[in-house]
Amino acid sequence: MININSKIAQFELPYLPYSTSDLEPYISEATMEVHYNKHHRGYVAKLIQALEDSKYEDWPLVELLARASLLGDKIRNNAGGHFNHTLFWSILSPEPIKPYGKLLNQIEAAFESYESFQEQFARKAMSHFGSGWAWLIIDSDGILQLTTTANQDNPLMDVAEQKGYPLFGLDLWEHAYYLDYQNNKADYIDAFWNVLDWTEVSKRHQDALLNIASKIT
Repeated sequence: MININSKIAQFELPYLPYSTSDLEPYISEATMEVHYNKHHRGYVAKLIQALEDSKYEDWPLVELLARASLLGDKIRNNAGGHFNHTLFWSILSPEPIKPYGKLLNQIEAAFESYESFQEQFARKAMSHFGSGWAWLIIDSDGILQLTTTANQDNPLMDVAEQKGYPLFGLDLWEHAYYLDYQNNKADYIDAFWNVLDWTEVSKRHQDALLNIASKIT
């Protein structure tokens, strides 16, 4: 039985700020029900189970990610799965707006144009073999980078090949798109831009810049 006074009780399925049907037709209600209520809920339950009575049960989620190399696969996979999906839901919206301000300027500087950025992101996502995630990150030098990770790893983990602060991630596991797009992953990636909430991504970008500036000063 889980001790409700333990810090592991902090790991809960996040509240969705929209209904499971609000992202249609780009992400169907059927996909959301399976993805959110079954897959993500499963990661949370398995993470709590794995942490109970372990020496890591008092560690916050960000510390688990930062020290992923110390963890067994069960904690690493489910901690990553919980973080990745929590971020994923937060950067989706039924009424998204296009990028703007400092983030748009930095995208255009790093990738030549917003359209070129979209093309490069799609190529990066399509080139990833198997399950995983495609990311836009900002590294410790404040530079935007595109990267992918396998399974439920992410760029905050010490095992990541390209480390950085994730501004957004796209789930490349088949359960994220197969009901809607079958094997047409390219169509799923194209549809993603129609529900990506650049307001939330811009907030994450600003937070990252402030954090980088604080470390420099």
